[in-house]
Amino acid sequence: MAEKVLVDARNLVKTFKASKGEVQAVTDVSLKIYRGETLSLVGESGCGKSTLGRLLIRLIELNSGSIQFDGTELTTLKKKELRDFRRKMQLIFQDPYASLDPRFTIEKCISEPLRAAGYSAQQQHEAVLELAEKTGINPEHLGRYPHQFSGGQRQRVGIARAIALHPELIVCDEPVSALDVSIQAQTLNLLHELQEELQLTYLFISHDLGVVRYISDRVCVMFLGRVCEIGTTSEIYEHPRHPYTNYLLRATPQIGKKAIGKEQLLSGEIPSPINPPSGCRFRTRCPYATERCAQEVPQLTGEESHQVACHYPRKFETEGDAQR
Repeated sequence: MAEKVLVDARNLVKTFKASKGEVQAVTDVSLKIYRGETLSLVGESGCGKSTLGRLLIRLIELNSGSIQFDGTELTTLKKKELRDFRRKMQLIFQDPYASLDPRFTIEKCISEPLRAAGYSAQQQHEAVLELAEKTGINPEHLGRYPHQFSGGQRQRVGIARAIALHPELIVCDEPVSALDVSIQAQTLNLLHELQEELQLTYLFISHDLGVVRYISDRVCVMFLGRVCEIGTTSEIYEHPRHPYTNYLLRATPQIGKKAIGKEQLLSGEIPSPINPPSGCRFRTRCPYATERCAQEVPQLTGEESHQVACHYPRKFETEGDAQR
């Protein structure tokens, strides 16, 4: 893992107005992304993963907090300064078809950021040919339209467009969830190859723990807008310490592994983000919760390689430990 910090986010807060109050999407989240690594955000739907990803690249405004990108404070940049800075930060969307203009040819889709950056028509064409080669797109197909491509091919177009301006950070928001398993593997391998070739840094958002384990250097687990646990991939998967992380890992289907038993299922419903529980937000579903969990918000503690936000962190036995 690289030691240089590319993104340093501190105490991020984001709420959205709702008919019955405010949705607390991200609450007091702090994390670092190191240059050249892949940090994955995982958690159930609605935990704030995508919102956090968009906050970090300033696609949506935060309520409070600090975001430093390679030493530059993003929250104080003016509109023009932020527009120029956006070349360093790009996003790969979950649905490649929805992110591409159906009226544009594939070449025009890929060249869109180049055009916005002031490249000449000739420069755009040359750059698109190079991007097509890097991402495995047949140059003879650049005159086609998005509906003439498969889901995997369209995602390659999205990736080509994301790397067009030589960014440093790419937020990958569920980039393979809409693809078949075999195409997922090809896309993940492409992302890994591009990362090594172009020295990219990824924030990878996913609910698929199998995919996350394959591509990640570090993993950040979120529940209801807060970080539960963060650490290296090996630490999170082999030595989970938060009850929620342990549940997610045990609930993940694996070949040759028994299905999760009833005694391991979580009780109750996921709390509302409009009116989350006091103290630890996971306490209403946690079998180990005490009165302290209702009164105090647990803070991330531990070494840099593995931190957990729990008053009573445990050393859970993983499947691998049980077999040894």
